[in-house]
Amino acid sequence: MMLPLQDLECPYCGETISLAIDDSAGAQAYVEDCQVCCRPIEVIVAPGADGRLSAIARTGDDA
Repeated sequence: MMLPLQDLECPYCGETISLAIDDSAGAQAYVEDCQVCCRPIEVIVAPGADGRLSAIARTGDDA
């Protein structure tokens, strides 16, 4: 089973990165290093208005 990919913009370097989102795990939060600048990105996965999961990327400093 292939995990769906979602493109996100790194909040540090601004580059677009592709992350595999585990859609079987429901809402989640985890840290993944940027594939370009290697800084830690907090990834938040939550259901959208259409019921599909979507991810956002933020720095650890974002509140």
